[in-house]
Amino acid sequence: MALWDRLKESASTMQTQLIAKKNDLKSGAFRDSSMAMCALVAAADGTVDPAERQRVAQLIATNEVLQNFPADDLRRRFDDNLDKLTADFDFGKVSAMQEIAKAKKKPAEARAVVQIGIVIGGADGDFDKDEQAVVREACYALDLPPHEFGL
Repeated sequence: MALWDRLKESASTMQTQLIAKKNDLKSGAFRDSSMAMCALVAAADGTVDPAERQRVAQLIATNEVLQNFPADDLRRRFDDNLDKLTADFDFGKVSAMQEIAKAKKKPAEARAVVQIGIVIGGADGDFDKDEQAVVREACYALDLPPHEFGL
């Protein structure tokens, strides 16, 4: 199976798992962590063009699991994280990792945050090495083994 096919299958499987847990993913910590993860993946290569920002925002707005939260609230949190990352990537990354770590107390939420990162990263068909690296770092922040997610 080609890498591209495995990536699509993995992202699809993760999304299915997330939907199955949707009712368990309603906490503020999950909301904050997932928006930080989305921003971190979007900015993984150190830049975010307006088209990429819009694409990720659209994915957030249409993700079934994230519909537990008001779309405008998610958008504001995503934009706040992304603004920090684009102003100063290293500082923004530290801030995003702190937000991501909020989900550490609940293993199901922590796994869901990583899965959202993989779904967002793979949405354009190219879960590149920079995106994989930030999701791997998030695994460490959440005390999860990256190999559990194929990272």
